[in-house]
Amino acid sequence: MPTAFRRTAALVALAAAAALGLSSCSAADAESGAADAAAPGETVTVKVGTLRGQPHFYHPFLYEQFAPEGVEFEVVTLDTTPALNDALVSGTVDFAITGVTPTISSIAQGRDLKIVASAADGGSGFIANESIDSIEDLVGKKVGYIQGSAQEVAMRLTLEAAGVDPADVELVVVPVPDMAGTFANGSIDAFFGVEIGASIALQNGGHELADPYDTPIGKVNIGLVTTGELIESDPELVQEVVDTHVATVDYMQEHTDEWLPEMVAEFGGDQAILDLAIENFWMRSDLSEEYLGQLDALAAEMAELGLIDEAPASADLVDAEFLTAS
Repeated sequence: MPTAFRRTAALVALAAAAALGLSSCSAADAESGAADAAAPGETVTVKVGTLRGQPHFYHPFLYEQFAPEGVEFEVVTLDTTPALNDALVSGTVDFAITGVTPTISSIAQGRDLKIVASAADGGSGFIANESIDSIEDLVGKKVGYIQGSAQEVAMRLTLEAAGVDPADVELVVVPVPDMAGTFANGSIDAFFGVEIGASIALQNGGHELADPYDTPIGKVNIGLVTTGELIESDPELVQEVVDTHVATVDYMQEHTDEWLPEMVAEFGGDQAILDLAIENFWMRSDLSEEYLGQLDALAAEMAELGLIDEAPASADLVDAEFLTAS
C-alpha cells in the first residue's frame, strides 16, 4: 500500500474533523509525509497539491463539499507546477491539480504519473504593447515567455505559422509572477504567458496579439494527476477522488459567483482582474478524444523543440478508466 496518504481510526478522524475541517498547509508542512493505509471502515485523508490563489487551481479547496463518506481532503499549496509533480513522485501528496506540460516532461523522464481527469483549459494570453500589431511585428522585439511551458510551445507554433524565425525575435525568459510587471515597465514589448498576468496587462493598456489557442495543442492546460502506484494499490480510492473532482468541476462551472469571491476572500487579489481572467478559463473534467489529441500534439511539439527526448504515447500519459466508471 502507498504511504502517501493517512488513514486514521474513525473516532479519531471525527474528532479531528470537528477541529480542523478542510486544511491548507505549506510546502514545509508537507515534508512530514503521511502515515500508512487503514483498514476498511476507517477514514482516509487524501493530500491534494495545488497552487495558491489561482482560479483554475482552486478545485481542491472545494472537494470537501463533494467528498464521499469516509474520505477527507487536506490541501497542500506549492509554488510551481513542477514542484507539484515532484511532490507526487516523492509521496508528499497523493493527487495534484497541475500542469499537463510538466506532467508530460515527468512521464517522459520515466516518472510514475498518470493524468486521471482534466481540470481546466485555457489561462493563456499573447499580449503586446501598442507598437506591435501583428506577429510579424515581433521581429527585433523583446518577447517574454515561460520556459518549458505549454505557452512556449504555442508561441513557437504561432511564430512558425506566421513565418517568423524565433532567431529574429529577442526571446526573454520571465518567471510567471514577474511577467505583468516586466511588461508594464517596458522591459519586454510582448509576452506569451498565463493568467492572471495576461488580464493585468490587458487592464494596463496591452492588447491581445493573437489567439493563444489557435494551434494544434488547443486550450489544453491543467489536469488531475496521481501516481501509477496509487492506481494499482487502491483503485477504489482513486475512483472516489475522481468522482469528487467531477462533482466539484460541475459546481465550479455553474457557480462562479459563489466560489470566486470565496477564493478572493481567502487569498486576496483584485476581484475585477479575476473576473476578467475567469473568462479565459474553461473548467472541465473529461478526457475526450479531442483532449487526448491535444495532449499528443503537445507531447510531439515538446519533443520537436527538445524539451523532452521522446514524446510519450497518450496511453502512457492518461488513465481514463475512472472517468468511464463515473
